[in-house]
Amino acid sequence: MRLIGRACAALVCLAGVLLAGAGEAKDYLGVKCETPPPLHCATRPCELADFTAVLANQGNAIEPKTGRRYFLDYPCDLAPGDKVTFILSLHGAGSIGNWQRHYFPAMDYKEQDRLVIATPTAATMSSIFPGAPPTRIWVGDADDQYLHNIVDEVIGAFGKENIRAFWLAGHSQGGMTANRIVCTPFFAGKVDGWLSLSGGRIGPAEISPDFFPPMPPGAKRPAFPRPAQPTCDFNFIFETGQHEIIALPATSPWADRYHCAAREREADVADDQPGYVWDPRPRPGGPSKAWGGLPRPGTAQVWVYPKCDGGRLVADVVRLDKGHTEGLEPNVTETLIKMMVTAPGGALQRQP
Repeated sequence: MRLIGRACAALVCLAGVLLAGAGEAKDYLGVKCETPPPLHCATRPCELADFTAVLANQGNAIEPKTGRRYFLDYPCDLAPGDKVTFILSLHGAGSIGNWQRHYFPAMDYKEQDRLVIATPTAATMSSIFPGAPPTRIWVGDADDQYLHNIVDEVIGAFGKENIRAFWLAGHSQGGMTANRIVCTPFFAGKVDGWLSLSGGRIGPAEISPDFFPPMPPGAKRPAFPRPAQPTCDFNFIFETGQHEIIALPATSPWADRYHCAAREREADVADDQPGYVWDPRPRPGGPSKAWGGLPRPGTAQVWVYPKCDGGRLVADVVRLDKGHTEGLEPNVTETLIKMMVTAPGGALQRQP
């Protein structure tokens, strides 16, 4: 009986160790997993009070080399060896990471689609350029190094062998930043895809004049810079509000790069729920459809270029009757994520 008792005690201890280990496995980079995710608006759209009480928070994770915060969201039921899609999600100029989490709420699908999402916050311009406005914008080596550190930290924690695909996603200037960094030595060869959320199209879509605030009488608006076409390989999705652009081009040089067939229109995506966020600040020159209004239900058109070399994904998504700042609705968010998680991946596994 004494031996049986000791054996049972040992089994209890072993079970406790295994259960403790299972609990610890859910705590990545010092972040306790939560579903629903932390600091999440409870309503669609967010309450105005959430813009200061919730959306101003800069994150549940700390990047140790800089001490700067970021948000880390991942599946709470993640088991060793599970495959995930890693998304580095960048906000636009003047915004913040938690606004981006709600603008493109991939966090709502982290369990369903096995997502690990890192959402950082840019430094203020005044912290980089003394005397500049305190606007948050992705610029300078310090921000680039911060992003490099986050990527290294996430890949190290989850294991590159478990990251099925790595995507850059960015809204507005965050999308332009993704374009700028995707083929740099650090990111080239690591990144499987770029999701541009109103952040510029490869083979640009002409921006609506209504997007910009009115110019003073007699003043001429400076030409909007056109970034060079990237030189490395990746999947590409461009998403935009209908009112932001004059028209969506019917062709794509990125599709031409991979010898894709002519674009095909897929089934429209209908949403009967609004997104979470919008831009509540007064707009110079008054409201603008191109800039955007309150979140609301809607419909999105989906265009895909089929038969691309290597199965590459090249797609355009246009949210009808929407502008630049209305947060994405749930069904169109899910559609974009389904594209991302089914597109070709494996870039990290091909790294030396």
